[in-house]
Amino acid sequence: MPPDDMPAAPGELTAEPGDPLLPLPGEPPLETGGARPTGLDPDQMGFTPRRAVPWLSPVLLSGTAVRVMLADLFGAYLDKRELQDALPGRILREGRGYTGELTDDEAEWPDGGELWLDFVADTGDGFNATYSVAYLLAQPRLTVDGHDLPRGEVLVLGGDQVYPTASGQQYEDRFKGPFRAALPMAPEGVQPRMYAVPGNHDWYDGLTAFLRLFVRGNEGSVGGWRTRQSRSYFAIQLPNRWWLLGIDVQAGAYIDDPQLRYFTRVAARMGPGDKIIICPPSPSWVEATDDRKAYDSLDYFVRTVVAPTGAEVRLMLSGDLHHYARYERPERQLITCGGGGAYLYPTHELPDRIEVPPRRSLVRNPSPSREFTLAATYPTKGRSRRLSLGVFWRLPWRNPVFLALLGLLQTLTMLAFVNAADRVVAGVEQRLVTVPAALMVVIDVLGACLLAMPRSAGQRRPRHWALGLLHGAAFVGLAVLGTWAWLSLPFVGLTWPLPLLLAVVLYFPLSALAGGELFALYLLLASKVSVNVNELFAGQGITGYKGFLRLRLTADGGLTIYPIGVDRTGRRWRATPATRPDASWFESGKPMRLRLMEPPIRIAAQGEIKE
Repeated sequence: MPPDDMPAAPGELTAEPGDPLLPLPGEPPLETGGARPTGLDPDQMGFTPRRAVPWLSPVLLSGTAVRVMLADLFGAYLDKRELQDALPGRILREGRGYTGELTDDEAEWPDGGELWLDFVADTGDGFNATYSVAYLLAQPRLTVDGHDLPRGEVLVLGGDQVYPTASGQQYEDRFKGPFRAALPMAPEGVQPRMYAVPGNHDWYDGLTAFLRLFVRGNEGSVGGWRTRQSRSYFAIQLPNRWWLLGIDVQAGAYIDDPQLRYFTRVAARMGPGDKIIICPPSPSWVEATDDRKAYDSLDYFVRTVVAPTGAEVRLMLSGDLHHYARYERPERQLITCGGGGAYLYPTHELPDRIEVPPRRSLVRNPSPSREFTLAATYPTKGRSRRLSLGVFWRLPWRNPVFLALLGLLQTLTMLAFVNAADRVVAGVEQRLVTVPAALMVVIDVLGACLLAMPRSAGQRRPRHWALGLLHGAAFVGLAVLGTWAWLSLPFVGLTWPLPLLLAVVLYFPLSALAGGELFALYLLLASKVSVNVNELFAGQGITGYKGFLRLRLTADGGLTIYPIGVDRTGRRWRATPATRPDASWFESGKPMRLRLMEPPIRIAAQGEIKE
């Protein structure tokens, strides 16, 4: 049995990447009534539960790279935000016992109301993790560290509802299906509502599938949740002069004019004493430490739309980075909570202090720069640092196809070096299965340099080039060592093609393992200087340490945030009886143990933030 944060071993609810997960072996059918499934059978569920995305799969990497390149090249032409100006620009209201559209002649929202609201992001990856979080969100109430927390009447999705790229089928299998299984029907009483901000993965098809799923007004639903937004961005008036603004700033470093006009109309209803929650698709306040342009759009929005009203931005919520991290000042909280289902992202490389906006911003008239302090992370920095060392065994376990690619490159490079050494009998057949040594060196070094400069790296710096060249040199050096070992053995004197066959049988698997460990060492060292930090954990595919936020707007005008975490998600599921129509289809064979990622955070109606 693998450790809690390892992928399932062969035979434990396994399938090839992209294939359906199978029903639990030996699980007796339950008398559930109706059309409730009795196992993880796609024919019964209406969707195909998927394995976690293998992010280092060569096929996936090449396909995703093409989609990203097309999105970069043609994103401006595929941007559907301008077209959304033709859709209704509804300003929405949410409160206990009342939900609807805020019209021009609507009276002011009465004080004294309460509302529970959930926030989750980065949900659409593998079934086990995604369904675990959806199951917790769907339960009528949770008891966590002595706190009784009822289900949110509103669910806000913070982006990246699907991985690796958006399509109708991917949304069905990786997001809509698991959430429908968690809450098949609307519960009795008031139906919970769902709003979504598009993330970068939602944008890879030009936002087409996202709009079809979420932008349907009151006509759409995801299981028991009702979708209500009319555009890819939204504004919700909450009780006691709170507002929630979900903005869409993915397609380039600007906010489109229709969106600005919409939020300007929203801002006309705000005034001094109003409290704002902003949900951007990424935590640009952290990203700005490496990319000084990252926060520009969000700063422009706050400076030109919100600030003139006299309202205060008290809270910013985002996903995109798959962990929990909270930066604070007395007047504002900046929270990243991307634990909805995707692989874990490290916390130990987060800076202890950040300046927002960064002092080195190129914006002509930026907002005054203020320092924020890191108050809490989940997992803790120490735990995250220990998890990073697992790259040496998790990466080979999780990515056998990627290791095969490294072994192939090592074998071809070794054969090219052997041929260049002129220690074998030259012939037409030999040349047909080898390539020039110089060409293999160029391929190895170039590949290592490209790896050191991912799209998320922002501006390429000398450390990126240095790490890429050193990694490439080490990879070539490993092939040189393999060449020396190969030439020291008696295989080279055998009649061709026996040396080639022995290279495939003997050298290939050993070089694949050695290349994988060298790659793991590179990722670990590169992360120390903030290079390939994402790849260090993406290659491990850790599915534990998930979480979401449960927010309570209280009658006194304050806001309490309960950060709910679960160290280990469910992996073996059994069908549940139909005790009620809205009951989840499956429950974990081993109960998930919940805990608060940190003590509740209290944002008072006026003044400082308290814990």
